[in-house]
Amino acid sequence: MALLPIIVAPDPRLKLRSRPVGKVDRATRKLMDDLLETMYAAPGVGLSAPQVGVAKRVLVVDVVKEGEAPQPLRMADPELVWVSDDDRSYEEGCLSVPEHYAEVTRPARVRVRYLDEESEIRERELDGLLATVVQHEMDHLDGILFIDHLTSLKRNMILRKLAKARRTAEVET
Repeated sequence: MALLPIIVAPDPRLKLRSRPVGKVDRATRKLMDDLLETMYAAPGVGLSAPQVGVAKRVLVVDVVKEGEAPQPLRMADPELVWVSDDDRSYEEGCLSVPEHYAEVTRPARVRVRYLDEESEIRERELDGLLATVVQHEMDHLDGILFIDHLTSLKRNMILRKLAKARRTAEVET
């Protein structure tokens, strides 16, 4: 396993649509493991392949509370097959949009179909925080950041701050 560098907005690679993997092979399993290691080290509750510069439809999540045993969920080629009519708002953050948080409203419950780490088709109904995190990570696969759900004013303020932080860091190095 390896720690991977996390791409930070406004990097254009975060806006690309990822390619399906079709089948989970050894390389995809390694990517899933590396994503998990990177996510835990960050620390975060979800991470997608595009966030580390890999344009594949792969994501990992683990929403257990601190001190609990890990319960990682590895998904390749996830798709929503059902969403509830009722919505829920959570304050979201993102490893690719560091130190910025905002309320985002999403369906409260979803059913997702995906390939697991053994390339088996799985279908799971999710709710609460897990449903939100999976939807957030699935957005990454389509080049959507949580800030894209905000008003253009709020989104542009955040992007300007991130671009300024990047320029400052480049000058310091």
